[in-house]
Amino acid sequence: MSVFGNYARYYDLLYRDKDYVGEAEFIHRLIQTYGPDAQNILELGCGTGNHAVLLAKEGYQIHGVDFSHQMLQKASDRLLQLPLDLASKLKFSHADIRHIKLNHTFDVVLSLFHVISYQTTNEDILAAFAAVKEHLKPGGIFIFDVWYGPAVLNHRPSVRVKRLENEEINVTRIAEPVMHPNENLVDVNYQVFIKDKNSGAVEELQETHLMRYLFKPEIELLLQEFQMTLLEYQEWMTNQEPGFDTWGVYFVVRA
Repeated sequence: MSVFGNYARYYDLLYRDKDYVGEAEFIHRLIQTYGPDAQNILELGCGTGNHAVLLAKEGYQIHGVDFSHQMLQKASDRLLQLPLDLASKLKFSHADIRHIKLNHTFDVVLSLFHVISYQTTNEDILAAFAAVKEHLKPGGIFIFDVWYGPAVLNHRPSVRVKRLENEEINVTRIAEPVMHPNENLVDVNYQVFIKDKNSGAVEELQETHLMRYLFKPEIELLLQEFQMTLLEYQEWMTNQEPGFDTWGVYFVVRA
């Protein structure tokens, strides 16, 4: 069952403050740097399609996959609101990134917003990297980001509260983490309260997202296993060298 099954309905509101435009421009620059002739992209964990639509505007053909049917329905609904020429550059389908088999290869594979950190066992992450390698053209580029281990251990996850609203609802999300240090895992226990502004009714949702934090030597070992080469790794969106304060680190690798 998808961990996003319940609050996929509120996902776009919860991340309304996320800089999707800036992130898509950042990804586009990375692709132009390391794969300037790239034309098509496979996005693993596409969510509701925000990044995909913005990258399609840059001219790429995008095939987005996600494990959440609810997220994909949101992405499909988004397509109906786009001009036909833009919508024709986008395709969304259901798949588990550990077992995906599209019988097609791509210039670029993306896996953003810590999708790789959702692969919590060694078997999971090996399967995900094998799927990436199978779907990349020779010389293709894989771009992904992770929870970065040094920062997670230095600034241990703490309880966080996020409040947002639109014309119809108020949303309060409480995130309570539980660390499993010997497995490099964190349970992020979400409690979400949704209040209908008209009726005053309150709905409560509870979900647990299990996340794996990763270290550069682990990733180098994975790349060696699949004969891929690390081209760049930096703090997400800043291009600063990662360190003890860097929660989000992106990696660019070549197949």
